[in-house]
Amino acid sequence: MHDDRRITEVRLHRFVRERITPSVYGRILPLALSSCDVPDEPVPALEAMRQEFHPQEHGAAWGKPWGTKWLRLQGEVPESWGTEPDTTVEVLVDLGFTIETPGFQCEGIAWRPDGTIIKAVSPRNQYIPLKLLGGGMAVDFYVEAAANPDVAQGWTFAATPYGDKSTAGTAPQYRLGTIAIAELNQTVWELQQDVWTLAGLMEQLPLELPRRHEILRALERMMDVMDPDDVAGTAAAGREALAGVLARPAYASAHQLVATGHAHIDSAWLWPVRETMRKCARTFSNVVSLMDDNPDFVFSCSSAQQLAWIKEFYPELFSRIREKVCSGQFVPVGGMWVESDTNMPGGEAMARQFVEGKSFFLSEFGIECREAWLPDSFGYSAALPQIVKSAGSRWFLTQKISWNQTNRMPHHTFNWEGIDGTRLFTHFPPVDTYNSELSGRELAHAERNYRDHGRGTVSLVPFGFGDGGGGPTREMLAAAARTADLEGSPKVRIGSAESFFRQAEQDYTSLPVWVGEMYLELHRGTYTSQARTKKGNRRSEHLLREAELWCATAAVRTDGAYAYPAAELKRLWRLVLLQQFHDILPGSSIAWVHQDAERNYQAIEAGLEALIGQAAAAVLGSGEREFLLNAAPHARDGVPALAAGEPAFSSEAVSATAEAGGYVLDNGVIRAVLDANGLLTSLRDYASGREAIAPDQYGNLLELHRDTPNEWDAWDIDEFYRRNVTALTGAESVRLEGEGGAAVVVVERLAGASSITQRITLAPESPSLSITTSVDWQEREKLLKLGFALDIRADRSAAETQFGHVFRPTHINTSWEAAKFEICAHRWIHVAEPGYGVAVSNASTYGHDVARNVRESDGGTTTTVRLSLLRAPKFPDPEADRGLHDLTVTIRPGAGIAEAVQEGYRTNLAPRMVRGAAPVEPLFSVTNPALVIEAVKLAEDGSGDVIARLYESLGERSTGRVTANFASAAVRAVDLLERDVQSPGVEAGAGGATLQLRPFQLVTLRFTRA
Repeated sequence: MHDDRRITEVRLHRFVRERITPSVYGRILPLALSSCDVPDEPVPALEAMRQEFHPQEHGAAWGKPWGTKWLRLQGEVPESWGTEPDTTVEVLVDLGFTIETPGFQCEGIAWRPDGTIIKAVSPRNQYIPLKLLGGGMAVDFYVEAAANPDVAQGWTFAATPYGDKSTAGTAPQYRLGTIAIAELNQTVWELQQDVWTLAGLMEQLPLELPRRHEILRALERMMDVMDPDDVAGTAAAGREALAGVLARPAYASAHQLVATGHAHIDSAWLWPVRETMRKCARTFSNVVSLMDDNPDFVFSCSSAQQLAWIKEFYPELFSRIREKVCSGQFVPVGGMWVESDTNMPGGEAMARQFVEGKSFFLSEFGIECREAWLPDSFGYSAALPQIVKSAGSRWFLTQKISWNQTNRMPHHTFNWEGIDGTRLFTHFPPVDTYNSELSGRELAHAERNYRDHGRGTVSLVPFGFGDGGGGPTREMLAAAARTADLEGSPKVRIGSAESFFRQAEQDYTSLPVWVGEMYLELHRGTYTSQARTKKGNRRSEHLLREAELWCATAAVRTDGAYAYPAAELKRLWRLVLLQQFHDILPGSSIAWVHQDAERNYQAIEAGLEALIGQAAAAVLGSGEREFLLNAAPHARDGVPALAAGEPAFSSEAVSATAEAGGYVLDNGVIRAVLDANGLLTSLRDYASGREAIAPDQYGNLLELHRDTPNEWDAWDIDEFYRRNVTALTGAESVRLEGEGGAAVVVVERLAGASSITQRITLAPESPSLSITTSVDWQEREKLLKLGFALDIRADRSAAETQFGHVFRPTHINTSWEAAKFEICAHRWIHVAEPGYGVAVSNASTYGHDVARNVRESDGGTTTTVRLSLLRAPKFPDPEADRGLHDLTVTIRPGAGIAEAVQEGYRTNLAPRMVRGAAPVEPLFSVTNPALVIEAVKLAEDGSGDVIARLYESLGERSTGRVTANFASAAVRAVDLLERDVQSPGVEAGAGGATLQLRPFQLVTLRFTRA
């Protein structure tokens, strides 16, 4: 037989493009249009409808960036329309869409005149069925059209002005397309879906497989039997020609795919939070409309925050969602407040993501999510398995790890083991997208790509347009129906994430194990971009710690005279948790988003400072004595942990002497030598007598790198940044100052167009040297690092993560190690060899790198720890990070892990001095400092019970006792949602608990007050 395969395929593509697709709608009648423009920010629907509408021309340009136009659509449906078999009437609304990028351009939502939502219109979902418009043949409704600009601009990563309203301009972005009543031919539409599914499958099948050619010839017969001049009249014959190949059942061994409807809506990204609220309304209204017509359709919805917005701003839609939750179609998943970043949020914040998310879903819908759902976060902390399990969940899903640049994950279904030994059933969908259309290409890829064939037989596929929202479409549901049992395709069934996990658990019982973090080999720049957002997060987390501690202390110590501000704390927590969304905290959003974040952090700080002040006044009383409020889990300046007392400050001043143009700072605990350029040439602790700085090397070395990643500017740091570096060894001036007994060396430098002032401080009796770097940052596409070359042979570094720390090799023996050239640490990073270590802490920095080199001069090893202080990416915010920054770092020689933990808290909890009448005993005492209390608060249920959350901090087996310093009737272990659990190693009594904890074990104790 002659091979005419390519000829037939080309014929098919044109037949679909020029014959079938234009025939889906047979008759079209333009509607009468009128409109009004919203002057600035969006307004409620009923308010918009009360405005004066003016005639609107079809095909006109419209939409300044981020503007809103309200359209009124009016007309009459001709009597004969929709009366023929297999025809229905719809309204088509094309706002000027391009179908390639749904979610990243203009969008609209249709409203009835009574202010209820109909459904959304978007690039791949432009129809509104007549039956949704209230019945009858009259058409009269409104469309709220959002002129969201295409910030992505084809993913060229070019600087764009559209991310900030002040620079976006006013030029119209779009031109109205077809807005009309249209008659849908259902048979032609069904034929279109048949062809799309079969052609997509055919193109993925091997050429040598008979099934591929069988489908091709069936498609050829379809074209032969149809009349291209009468597609509507011959569509039934075309479908009949395809019926045989569509009826062929799948192979018995075909991979199984559980398809769950989804719309990954970024809570902010290339649009502001206010637009996300509308994206959620648009998407969810589409979803519930689809559910009305498809009772088997299941949609998985994460992010309690997004549903909280719907409840507040779209209550009628929320009621419809609640009904679909009850029917099992609209399924909350994930149990988190937002799909947060997991690298940078602190331990308590990560816990609260689940506390707030799961509590919302339980209170609103009576549903407890059992899976953590994080398809798009930029890597996954090794502490996460324990946190997920402690929240009462049992499964985990991610997708983003498929973006790895270098190494491929060896499994798609596995047990993930965290830092404390907790194992979590984890799935990584082999479809490699969380925005599937259920196309033949995607389904075939999922089957081919699955790495656990022979052991597992099922995987998950989330389908629906996402990132910018939109969700599933009726075309996707048609594809799922056709691939449920189709030869050559995986078997697709629509179901919930829970149904998938339960099937997978039974299907695949001997799971492989992945130990430690799931490091994303991409987007490493997100540890550093938008430093002000990161500083606001860190500051907010520690203010929340202080506020809850002192408010709980005041409530207990005043016997209820002080009212614990539970509602206000919850409001502020939720606002902080929102900022931890995986495109806000990582610094990968437009300028508008980060401006909002900075305003939110200012409001959070003001609110929490007020709460702290009120609680302190209530508990300390009125007086003129100076008290230190020590919120740290370790004693400070003579004040016990978690207590308020009079500090015992040292009266001795630090010795500061000039030497060779530089200075020697000595407080009897450590001795630091700075040269004439302010570089740290020596650092010794008197306890060990050992030199920390490597021979002929420096600490406090600022380095400026070229930072031009291949793509994803704000997200990525590419390894080749290291090859272009300028060491900022020179100084404009170096001078000595004194502050309250401390010695301060002030160093002024220039870095390109940026001015830098460093204040290097040694305080009396301090075991660490503090360096505050103030920068007027005016660079573009540059990376500023601060490094310390240490005389230590460290084969690994320890970096703080949630409720513990993670070790990473300093060598690059394998591609997995080489890929970790930029790493995340929370408050501290530590390097050591047996018997000696150095801790470097920070107040707001997350990006680090650690490298090692063997010196030719003496054979010793230099381990260099560097912190990434600032970046200057051009996309999506071309002005990212420009302006003033203050970044604090400390270095502590002769430090073990215990000292590193202590240093991290000291650096992030500045001494708080308050006047009052009497000291305050801590609510809790702990006999072993390895057991660190991370949070003290009152119980969520309003009972007045006191909650203490603590963890083993050293990575070793630790024992100790936690004692309540108040009358306690009972103590019991609880989970993060404060429900009773069995916690290994916890022996509770009336006034406290004896603990024998495994490394990094997390424990929450609930104390019932007597």
